[in-house]
Amino acid sequence: AVVVGVIVSALVFAWEHAKHINVTSYIDDNGSKIYELNGPLFFGSVKNFRDLFSPEDDPDDVIIEFQNSRVADHSAIEAIDSLAEQYIKAGKKLHLRHLSEECKQLLDKAGNLVEVNRLEDPSYHVADDKLA
Repeated sequence: AVVVGVIVSALVFAWEHAKHINVTSYIDDNGSKIYELNGPLFFGSVKNFRDLFSPEDDPDDVIIEFQNSRVADHSAIEAIDSLAEQYIKAGKKLHLRHLSEECKQLLDKAGNLVEVNRLEDPSYHVADDKLA
């Protein structure tokens, strides 16, 4: 019973911790508002994600930085798509930056509402066991 309690407690802690997504925001030298996300974007963190943004108060150009975040599922894609619609209705432009290739593939299904800035995206390589 103690082991089951420890496992359940660990799972609850992991779930509560995983659904939090943190953001740091600032205005860059070009006048764009940058939102730097930290944490995974998935069905458990979508509500917190939506609460982070205020399209009516943001400048005309907004960048969401995904370097420390990952788009994990369809709920996340819908949240980004919905957010893009809000920015379009407000007459503003939304950019997504530093998405992983997997995230880009998921977002290709989201349509053309969101501009994905691929110029600044790094290229990641998977480490293998081969020695050079």
